[in-house]
Amino acid sequence: MTIEQTVIKFFEVFNSRDLDLMGDLLLPDAEFYFPKTQPLIGKDRILRFLSILFRQYPELSFEVQRVICQEDKAAVHWTNRGSNRRKEPYHNEGVTILELQADKIKFISDFFKDTEKF
Repeated sequence: MTIEQTVIKFFEVFNSRDLDLMGDLLLPDAEFYFPKTQPLIGKDRILRFLSILFRQYPELSFEVQRVICQEDKAAVHWTNRGSNRRKEPYHNEGVTILELQADKIKFISDFFKDTEKF
């Protein structure tokens, strides 16, 4: 699988909310840097965080706008839309930087246009 295919799959799996499949994409020592949180180090911590995020945003889906790849790294421009558990609408736009190692995700860092809702 190419790096572009892997990062597209990452967002497809995110949209499906399948934490088992997400775990298959991550290295055990993966790192996730999410705005306004401490770094999440390790696959298990990342999956726990995503589980909480999915409860806070029961409806949330990403649409990939473009992917830029360089060797084992990718920048993904996305838009998302959904609602939080109070049924308040949510939408945002941002970029996720991903780095792969041995066809698994080693590093994730998110940059949002609007971080006020978190």
